Amino acid sequence: MTNRPVTHARFTLERRYPVPPDTVFTAWADPGAKARWFSRPGDEHQLDFRVGGCERVRAVREDGSTLTFEARYQDVVENERIVYSGTLHQDQALCTISITTVCFHPTAEGTRIVLTEQGTFLDGREEPAWRERGTTTQLAALETELRQRSQHP
Repeated sequence: MTNRPVTHARFTLERRYPVPPDTVFTAWADPGAKARWFSRPGDEHQLDFRVGGCERVRAVREDGSTLTFEARYQDVVENERIVYSGTLHQDQALCTISITTVCFHPTAEGTRIVLTEQGTFLDGREEPAWRERGTTTQLAALETELRQRSQHP
């Protein structure tokens, strides 16, 4: 019998952005904007943002292997909430299965988002800390996208 560990993890990240919820929501919904902050230059990115729609990001790593993230949008409430389920593969091996909820809350200064991800990490191919770190990096890139958008509407 081989060692095939399963790790379950959950994390929540909160961020505040100095723009209204509809602007932040649009950065998730617009394919061009989402590609700029959610993927890296050179990655393949496709987005069909609607309930039942899919998102796919394919990245070739320095060692030649590929990482493919695929998500299906389960729930979308405009300017309020997004829920999607996702998988991450390295080449053909399934690494992670997750469900992510993003809530958009208006504040006096703009928007507070609360992102909660629950994941099942398979066979040691990905660690929960790696996913949280990657999501943190993406939310920082979202902040850059929103700043540039507000400077050049």
